[in-house]
Amino acid sequence: MTHLTADSRGLILSCPSCSQANRQVYRQWDAAIRCGRCKEELERPPAVIEVRDPLSFRALVAEVSGPVFVDFWAPWCGPCRSVAPEIERLAGLMEREALIIKVNTEEVPEVASEHRIESIPTFVVFHRGIEMARTSGSMSATRLKSFIQQAIR
Repeated sequence: MTHLTADSRGLILSCPSCSQANRQVYRQWDAAIRCGRCKEELERPPAVIEVRDPLSFRALVAEVSGPVFVDFWAPWCGPCRSVAPEIERLAGLMEREALIIKVNTEEVPEVASEHRIESIPTFVVFHRGIEMARTSGSMSATRLKSFIQQAIR
């Protein structure tokens, strides 16, 4: 599965033709994007987006117009590691329906604290910057997809 990175302005995509890093701004997360160097049309692969700082997290959640599913996790957490393959499958199931992101609570404790994450793994669905639902514990990708769909109804 592909892992994308994000910064405070957008998703960073690498062009498969020329390897140029390109930014897809959050407000246009589902729009077509072309490589800035070779002009090749880029396709955002089904991917889990790793968010590594509070500014990027806040921008992503606030600016993406569609649902954002957040997996709050930590590397030492056994249940987090066991659900990780299901999060990868979820990214494939949701494709353009939602962004799937991971926040390592050890690397970005400010975000975990802001959202009162008390146990991990915790999953939160945001829509247009507003928390719509949360749940905890290990579950299948299809169950997580249903959780997202119910949260945004």
